[in-house]
Amino acid sequence: MAAVEEHRSPSPRTQDGRPLQAVRGLSPERLEAMLVEALDGTGPALLPIPDGTPDTRATELLASMRPSSLRTPEGVLPLDDGVAVGPDAALVITTSGSTGAPKGVELSATALWTSARASVARIGAAPGDTWLCVLPAGHISGVQVMTRAYVTGTRAVHAPFDVDGVLEAAERLRPHVSLVPTQLRRLLAAGVDLSLFGTILLGGAAAEPDLLERARTAGGRVITTYGMSETCGGCVYDGVPLDGVRVRVDAEEDGAPGRILLGGPILLTDYRMPPETVVDPGVLADDGTGRRLRTNDLGRLGPDGRLQVLGRVDEVINTGGHKVVPGQVNTILSEYPKVAESVVVGRPDPEWGERVCAVVVPVDPADPPLLDQLRSHVRERLPAYAAPRELDVRAKLPMLASGKPDLVALRRPTS
Repeated sequence: MAAVEEHRSPSPRTQDGRPLQAVRGLSPERLEAMLVEALDGTGPALLPIPDGTPDTRATELLASMRPSSLRTPEGVLPLDDGVAVGPDAALVITTSGSTGAPKGVELSATALWTSARASVARIGAAPGDTWLCVLPAGHISGVQVMTRAYVTGTRAVHAPFDVDGVLEAAERLRPHVSLVPTQLRRLLAAGVDLSLFGTILLGGAAAEPDLLERARTAGGRVITTYGMSETCGGCVYDGVPLDGVRVRVDAEEDGAPGRILLGGPILLTDYRMPPETVVDPGVLADDGTGRRLRTNDLGRLGPDGRLQVLGRVDEVINTGGHKVVPGQVNTILSEYPKVAESVVVGRPDPEWGERVCAVVVPVDPADPPLLDQLRSHVRERLPAYAAPRELDVRAKLPMLASGKPDLVALRRPTS
């Protein structure tokens, strides 16, 4: 087998570049103003440190991402050993989550503009339309909302997610909005008329079919989005790539879905990693049709050509030698009448290596589903080994700041 050439994080750039400024503790409105300056080239590229980041983690991010300065509400602090980003770079988003070595995604202004314009064109947003941002401004999801607003000639309206506050804003502004499934569920539970929104872009986590059906019945124009920081956020809407985006899926292996590969002008410029960190050269490469990103997501292209996202490579459960894709199991569980929310994870098992565990929030806490009921429901459509062997009933799911379920916490065995 041919040797794989190691690709290490870039050394300080010798060509002209832009300074990178970390920002922490700023209001969403101030961060948006700085984002506009980064996009039009009048300000430095930005490294947002999301709200709620512990001080120790923030210190680690600064050491790894090597910005030249840090802006806080108190002012600007110059930092030693700063390394410039590319001339067209506007943003560096960190994607390592709450554990592991920090990894930065360098996004150009061109990629961000292209993504926002394609998004606005796909949903038919008009100049002057209002965008409501209830997602964290320091994450790519919030950045997307702000960039779309700028493309349509406005600024985003920022508000923390609160059902009453969102309802008031919707009644007053009739905005477009981006939500994660948990937020949409809360609006539905409160009986909100979803037709008050121009468009609801739903992403950040898988949305079960029942949730989409209920939302559309409630008047919502809901469009599911798939993407990641490396693609400037959502780049596939309702399974169809945005204009200019290329989607390919690797061949299936051992019955498991193939990896999703993405390409197009919305791709990151490069990863920004701590010095001497080895980057897999196969993740971001040219496959002969242009640059492409080999994601950690598994999927299939349906008969109509639409992309079906089924889960992640690192979430696949190996139970007794069989590979189980949690997303496939969870889609079936979410259709069970007694299940309000669910997540499927693998937990250590002395006999099977891992066991399939269903973490469920019941519709009625006094009448939760039983393990045997869920196993029978799954076995109607998947092999027996994919049926959950453990049921963990909870009042609510632990969530990350991004709106995604906290899988690390959910994988821990219950005491």
